[in-house]
Amino acid sequence: GVVLLERLSDAQRNGHRVLAVVRGSAINQDGASNGLTAPNGPSQERVIRQALANAGLSTADVDVVEGHGTGTTLGDPIEAQALLATYGQGRSEDRPLWLGSLKSNIGHTMTAAGIASVIKMVMALQHGQLPKTLHVDEPSSHVDWTAGAVELLTEQRSWPDTGRPRRAGISSFGISGTNAHVIVEQGPEVENGTDGDVPGPVVVTDGTVPWLVSAKSQAALGEQARRLLDHLDRFPDVSPTELGHALVAGRSVFDHRAVVIGREPEDFRGGLAALAAGEPSARVVTGTAAAGPGRTVLVFPGQGSQWLGMGVELMRSSPVFAEHVTACAAALEPFTDWNLIDVLTQVPGAPGLDRVDVVQPALWAMMVSLARLWEHLGVMPDAVVGHSQGEIAAAHIAGVLSLEDSARIVALRSQAITGIAGRGGMVSLSLATAVAEELIVRWVGRVVVAAVNGPSVTVVAGDADALEELLAHCEGEGIRARRIPVDYASHSPHVHALHDELLELLEPIEPRPATVAFYSTVSGRVGGPMVDTTVMNAQYWYDNLATTVDFQTATRSLLDDGHTLFVEASPHPVLTSAVQETTEDHPMGEQILVTGTLRRDDDTWQRVLASLATAHTHTTVNWPGFYPATRPTHLDLPTYPFQHQHYWIEHTSVATDPQAIGLHSADHGLLGATVALAGGEGHLFTGRLSLRSHPWLVDHAVHDVPLLPGTAFIELALHAGQVIDAPHLEDLTLEVPLALPAIGGVQLQVHVGAVDEAGRRSVTIHSRPDDAV
Repeated sequence: GVVLLERLSDAQRNGHRVLAVVRGSAINQDGASNGLTAPNGPSQERVIRQALANAGLSTADVDVVEGHGTGTTLGDPIEAQALLATYGQGRSEDRPLWLGSLKSNIGHTMTAAGIASVIKMVMALQHGQLPKTLHVDEPSSHVDWTAGAVELLTEQRSWPDTGRPRRAGISSFGISGTNAHVIVEQGPEVENGTDGDVPGPVVVTDGTVPWLVSAKSQAALGEQARRLLDHLDRFPDVSPTELGHALVAGRSVFDHRAVVIGREPEDFRGGLAALAAGEPSARVVTGTAAAGPGRTVLVFPGQGSQWLGMGVELMRSSPVFAEHVTACAAALEPFTDWNLIDVLTQVPGAPGLDRVDVVQPALWAMMVSLARLWEHLGVMPDAVVGHSQGEIAAAHIAGVLSLEDSARIVALRSQAITGIAGRGGMVSLSLATAVAEELIVRWVGRVVVAAVNGPSVTVVAGDADALEELLAHCEGEGIRARRIPVDYASHSPHVHALHDELLELLEPIEPRPATVAFYSTVSGRVGGPMVDTTVMNAQYWYDNLATTVDFQTATRSLLDDGHTLFVEASPHPVLTSAVQETTEDHPMGEQILVTGTLRRDDDTWQRVLASLATAHTHTTVNWPGFYPATRPTHLDLPTYPFQHQHYWIEHTSVATDPQAIGLHSADHGLLGATVALAGGEGHLFTGRLSLRSHPWLVDHAVHDVPLLPGTAFIELALHAGQVIDAPHLEDLTLEVPLALPAIGGVQLQVHVGAVDEAGRRSVTIHSRPDDAV
């Protein structure tokens, strides 16, 4: 039994459930007595009075005492007389002290006597019942029960509410003469739920909430899910929010983790059933915690993650996301002739995402707002990295650009790109960069490498007609190639025509020192985090558009610097596969986790929570923020499902079926077969020993050499004797120790000779290695 003690005021402030209050306690020592185990009545009286004084109570303030109950004709009368002399005095006859003892329920409890009684009385306090003391035929005749108002609990009784807290005294006496007495009191009433003055959840959703389940093994995780399912059956009226709150606030988080996501009770039933059965479910995300703490990266892609209606559902259900989208719309307004919210919600007359000067600012707003949502959910970035236009959003999240400067760059630069539209394009090749460079040699000056995304993903850009020829060539050679739906050639010489215009348009920006590590993907600047981000002026943002995007090298730098969680903050993941591929040949590859945020046509809280749950194994998440800012309603959640393992030595039989080869089973853990020798020459018992079949033998070693214990030789001889009705061993001499090899085993023979004139039999035990001839 375990008692967790905390100062009452601290427990109430920390929101811990108070099972009972230790009102007072005392301990003393009998000193010399008339025997080691003989109790001392006066000492027991003194320890009770000391505990009452410590509690500031009178004897009448305690309703019941859980006696130590030695179960002896000496100890029980002494304890009863001490109780009569203390608790039995000064109380009315209609309110006697009730006396019970746990030993009547479970037998002698040895060193657990005191704590077991505490558990019993705490449960009695909670249920308002005084448990029956078993096996009492009649009160002891060695006790004068008329000396005080004390009665045995021979029947279960209700523990009435008298207008004051219920209280119980508990006695426990040590064999050495130590006496202990504690008084436990009913805990204070706890008001559950919230009132109008208490703030609600920090994270507001559409009603979707997470249930956290974790364990120390995969088997225990499934069993925990089964127990929660049973709990739902027993308490069908508990709401998903109540149970989810209790799981978040009252449970430790172990390495094997699962998050069940839903709104209605049936959502959670289905998810828990799948988790218990080890089956996949869209409502369950599982994972194992990383081996050690790592760092988190927010990844911002370039163009390609857009879809009609992106973010609209999330704006309706998440005030925080909507707030940041609105702020982005206000920041874009001075630089555009259209409204971001109108574009996202597809208001009639609003421009579409097919325009580069619309789609890039819209994606920028999505990425910035999703990054702020991740922060709101507790996932704070240690670093950011952006691909092409994604760097504009990354720079804002890193603190390098204000929201207004970031909006200026994405809006005005995308408008400038329309000046080179219609003359070029971009193609993604499933090739390593070196191979891609060899492939495009025939179009030198017309096609260049625009982006290096991963070990086998390279993007090229250039003249539209040259790209058509490249695509035709790739189709003929069986090379995977995909046209990117743009009509301009970013990250190519086509952008040179915009140099002077971009420097003039972006001259007003004022870059600042980064507050979050910023990893550049601009060719010539790739490596560790930029030390001086104040140089990210108009020229930098021109280079960002004109030069090669070296995303792969930036990813490797992040990996080398200990970043283990990569979160793509976009409406649809477009870089997760490239990041994952880059991690595969990295020493930290197995520790890396890559996840997106939303998916095409799915911007629900179910999707957000699935991404958040995926990240849960590698970072801290603000799970309590999904629930009211009060302690949760108390629920007796299922206890931890400890996984049991048996350590008994199991019988190992050498022969599968001895009778099949003319022998009999020896029915012994060290012997496999026995046979009566012909001609009355005695009996032979055989077996085989090895550290593999009998692993416990490794614990009996001399100078690191495992030996068969001497008692095993005695056991072998006695067993053989019992089989032939000669159960007495007179003498046994061990001539040579039986050493067991590290590999292989030894063959064993126990020979019992014929009966001699004195009625005795000789017994010999021999062994030899498996490979002996």
